[in-house]
Amino acid sequence: MSSLLKPLIQLVLVACIGFGLGGCVTTRVPVATSSPWQVVDLNTDANPLDVAFTSADHGFLVGSNRLILETNDGGSSWNERSLDLPDEENFRLLSIAFEGDDGWIAGQPGLLMHTTDGGQNWTRLFLDTKLPGEPYLITALGPDSAELATNVGAVYRTRDGGGSWEAKVSDAAGAVRDLRRGADGSYVSVSSLGNFYATWTPGQDVWQVHQRVSSQRLQSIGYQPDGHLWMVARGAQIRLNDNAEDFESWSKPIIPITNGYGYMDMAWSKDGAIWAGGGNGTLLVSRDGGDSWERDPESRQAPTNFNRFVFNDSQGQEHAFLLGERGLLLHWTAVS
Repeated sequence: MSSLLKPLIQLVLVACIGFGLGGCVTTRVPVATSSPWQVVDLNTDANPLDVAFTSADHGFLVGSNRLILETNDGGSSWNERSLDLPDEENFRLLSIAFEGDDGWIAGQPGLLMHTTDGGQNWTRLFLDTKLPGEPYLITALGPDSAELATNVGAVYRTRDGGGSWEAKVSDAAGAVRDLRRGADGSYVSVSSLGNFYATWTPGQDVWQVHQRVSSQRLQSIGYQPDGHLWMVARGAQIRLNDNAEDFESWSKPIIPITNGYGYMDMAWSKDGAIWAGGGNGTLLVSRDGGDSWERDPESRQAPTNFNRFVFNDSQGQEHAFLLGERGLLLHWTAVS
């Protein structure tokens, strides 16, 4: 070992200990022997942004540049669809959701669409010009019923197919970079600059603001299967909340790999594995609650930045997607 390299390694170890980074490790993360994922090239330059299914095999994918694709084989192959939208507007389709054949698409600028026949026909709903912010996240709740959240944290509910909307929050949260909805109807968001996060529980009038845990700005935040929160911060730091009733209770930072690329999203598969995806094809998995990690070998075949996981459970079929950029994604289907 050279005289220059040895002190450098010692310096890295001291930095990890000095800053209390309990999960800090080097880049020597082992590669898993197999992968449940398969690379799918959608043959488009658009970015896939969301996926939703009406049944075990039938679903839709939406994305930037008005992208909408349909699958009839669980996501293994996709066919191009189109929406009746003005040609002069370049819509970004951010969110799609189904409850049976009743489905919704939310996009920007100012786009909301509804279907009652499994996506064969879509109707555009024109939103009030005074709506705070732009549509960001749509959740299907049943026949003609949905919840819409905007990119400033306004939350609205409709029970008549979008004819009227009821405000659920009296004051918006402010511009957000990430917004998720929990199974119980709660929301969590990250501010546009990543300097704080906010939570909202049904019945509360306003969002509750929480300061970030460290000096690292927040990247994304979401819900674990048990309702506890997780967060990803700059510097490839992962933290897990260990008390669903205490939004200030967080684990020490977990830093599985320091390769210069951060994580953008996390997800839990039904077998209990934790997945983390990020820049430059980064995809890691932990099967022991985050204590140890492995690189997924298939992700190396997809030269893209992974931005979002979508796990969809429909009629006993668990569909998993990891959405990248410029038409690349990973797909995994496991029978539960």
